[in-house]
Amino acid sequence: MTDKEIAKKLIELVGGRDNIKSVENCMTRCRLEIRDMSKVDIDKIEKLEGTLGVVQAEGQLQVIYGPGKVNKVTQEVKNLLGTKILLGDEAVQETKKRLKEKNDTKFKNALKKLGNVFIPLIPLFIACGLVLAINNIASTYFGNSYKLTTAAKIISLIGNSVFSVLSILVGVNAAKEFGSQMPMIGGALGGVISSSSLSSIVLFGKELTPGRGGIISVILVVVLAVFIEKQCRKIVPDVLDLFITPLVTLTISVLAALFILQPVGGFISDSVGVLVAKTIASDNYFISIISGAISGGLFLPLVMIGMHQALTPIHADLIANVGYTILLPALAAAGMAQVGATIAVFRRTKNKRLKKTAKNGFIPGVLGIGEPLIYGITLPLGKPFLGACLGAAVGGAVMAAFKVGAVALGVSGLPLALLIANGKFLVFLVGVLASYVAGYVFTELLGFEDPIE
Repeated sequence: MTDKEIAKKLIELVGGRDNIKSVENCMTRCRLEIRDMSKVDIDKIEKLEGTLGVVQAEGQLQVIYGPGKVNKVTQEVKNLLGTKILLGDEAVQETKKRLKEKNDTKFKNALKKLGNVFIPLIPLFIACGLVLAINNIASTYFGNSYKLTTAAKIISLIGNSVFSVLSILVGVNAAKEFGSQMPMIGGALGGVISSSSLSSIVLFGKELTPGRGGIISVILVVVLAVFIEKQCRKIVPDVLDLFITPLVTLTISVLAALFILQPVGGFISDSVGVLVAKTIASDNYFISIISGAISGGLFLPLVMIGMHQALTPIHADLIANVGYTILLPALAAAGMAQVGATIAVFRRTKNKRLKKTAKNGFIPGVLGIGEPLIYGITLPLGKPFLGACLGAAVGGAVMAAFKVGAVALGVSGLPLALLIANGKFLVFLVGVLASYVAGYVFTELLGFEDPIE
């Protein structure tokens, strides 16, 4: 089937164009807002060519096609729907209304907003991460003399470009996500927190530290700024809004940042660093291995409930303060163990469609895109998902034992080897192999009920 034929059939199976309120896509899923879920034929959608999995959540149908494919199918769906689709603010308001009616918890929505702050930055993380990988490999093979070359400096400049303005980018995105009508104020606050001029200011007998608390401080300050902005708009006359609201918001937010929120963000950031140092990065191998096993083993369930989004600022903060994140490789073992679990399923199943789904999701899984395997293979079968979690615990333990860290975000799976710090990419590959094997072995031991063709 062509992408257009798949899109046409998908529209038919969800109850027709009148049953679709909006459609968008992320890296792997086509997300459709549905009016009446009873009209959706999920079984047939799961069997439709190209489908790797289907997720139903709160009035939204998420059809997993995998990277690349999802962009093409979603665009064809939009083309076929034409003007029937809700776009822009209308779709956003419909979604907000539905979420409110479903009585989502504040905690869950906060995590979702936090994740949305970083989603637009993922392509930049990936691009800069791959550029840094070049320097990482070259430095390992050519030594310190390479770092002094003009080529190394230019490559480093490109690779670190997103991190040099990360506070500003996060500030803008956070302001948008939390409802500011002037999101650039978030960028200004991010710039203040990372400004080198802070080092010339002394408060309570101590010089301020530029960038203290990293993006944790930025998010705290932006949340306050959005709150102040909204309160100002309630009481400031319309004729004075353009002058008073930004002035009051910026002034109070900066003062709160300097005196309260940046120190609080710094404390949180330092605490996370201490926690990591005393667990995964601990000199005590037993503690390190146990921490890595727990981190790897629980990551897939965290992905299922959306709590993995809260880890992104922790990774970014560790990279800013330490130079690499030792958490990422341990957590990445979860996706690797899923690959091993999928191999076990592919080997044992007699179901042709399941074999095809496993085959189509295998390469994305190896490259670190695990959703097709989660929703298309391991989770629907049950026990392979548990096998993948147990395999991830083994892989996470190996990564932690050898103190494997990554110098950038955005890349997972096997390509993460390019970003491994301190020349430990061969050790990382040992962790990858351990994750594959453990995921496979645990799935073989647990078994699963092979679905009828």
